[in-house]
Amino acid sequence: MNVFTKLTAVETKLLLREPGSIVSIVLPLFILGVFGTSVGAGDTALVPISLTLAVGLIGLYLLPTTLASYRERGILRRMSTTPVRPGRLLAVQLLLQVVLLFVSAGLQLSVAAGVLGVNLPPSVWSVVLVFVLGASATLSIGLLIAALAPNGRAANGIGVLLFFPMAFMAGLIQSADHMPASVAAVGEYTPLGAFRAGIQDAWAGGTPDLFSLALLAGYALIISAVAARCFRWE
Repeated sequence: MNVFTKLTAVETKLLLREPGSIVSIVLPLFILGVFGTSVGAGDTALVPISLTLAVGLIGLYLLPTTLASYRERGILRRMSTTPVRPGRLLAVQLLLQVVLLFVSAGLQLSVAAGVLGVNLPPSVWSVVLVFVLGASATLSIGLLIAALAPNGRAANGIGVLLFFPMAFMAGLIQSADHMPASVAAVGEYTPLGAFRAGIQDAWAGGTPDLFSLALLAGYALIISAVAARCFRWE
């Protein structure tokens, strides 16, 4: 077993013990269970909202809190003196967060289709494309938070402060149709707003708006580049 595999095994065990990883999976499923019984098979809003919510929780809360806590406790600094370089830890963390995202999405789709009877989208690949771009954009913000936050508590607080306004403007807490037009318009330009709109279009069988896709790709590329430049190992 090589170093990367051993590190992945250890980090997987730690992630499974992290309460935030459980919340990131359970909360969207809870929303599906509570509200899913009141929607029909042709509903195209609930599942996209729960998928966007899961990505927001993992990207803005779980990822930055974990990495900033590692820096605060000196784990990254100590690793820099061992064969397990900090860069490998970062790669493993990103890999595990992506796996957690797809596990959460898979469980939601299983519950939506198998239990609630919600129709799956006609074009799965369109949904996957939007999901990957939205997850990349959101995780890049999480990396930037981790790069700038002095400790895990600060990363947690920054993530929460970003998540709730973004979730509201994205139409995850209240439908965009019931928000002031100016707020809804701004929300379309946020990562979670563009993600929710794109995946909702794909779920309904339409073609995702190219502007939303370009916006998500731009967020992912630019913010991840800034995060990489600002990231500190100690």
